[in-house]
Amino acid sequence: MKQEKIQSSEKKVEKLSEEINNESKKIIKEKEKIKNGVEELKKQLEESKKLAEERLNQIKYLRADIDNLRKRFEKEKAEVIKSANDSLIKELLVVLDAFDAAIKISEGESKKGLLMLEKKFFDILVEHGLEEIEAIGKQFNPNFHEALCNEFSKKQDNEVIEVIQKGYTLNSKVIRTSKVKVSKGLKKQDRIENNKEN
Repeated sequence: MKQEKIQSSEKKVEKLSEEINNESKKIIKEKEKIKNGVEELKKQLEESKKLAEERLNQIKYLRADIDNLRKRFEKEKAEVIKSANDSLIKELLVVLDAFDAAIKISEGESKKGLLMLEKKFFDILVEHGLEEIEAIGKQFNPNFHEALCNEFSKKQDNEVIEVIQKGYTLNSKVIRTSKVKVSKGLKKQDRIENNKEN
């Protein structure tokens, strides 16, 4: 009977040992699955990080592109406005010329009134970048002056002696050259006579 109990106990131990062994194998398999799952999750996490960085870089590039487009649009818009102003101011030069002509032929109070109006009108244009090109007494410069005629005079050779039509710059850019009369200096005979007098 004792022996039967021992055999029965041995069978139970054997059975328990087998169950423990089977459970151990299951646990090892589960552990492997978990380990593989963790590796897979790490791999997915790395891929997600890479993708997130790529998307972030794309967003940065897109933001930079948008900023560049905005700046270019603002610059082009400013150029269009400036160009429109330039065209308008060029057309208004005719009015300045008309004021000059009217002032030359007017007298008294009407001349004073015209001078005041011209000054106000010119001041408005100056606020928008218009400047008159200085010419009389200056050396002829083809960038700023257009010689319509030459005249012998006691002034230096190539000196502007008369302005026939005023020239202007707009924001430091020539929009109309001054039409001028230029000195040719003294004739050879006049120079000889001047030297005799001195």
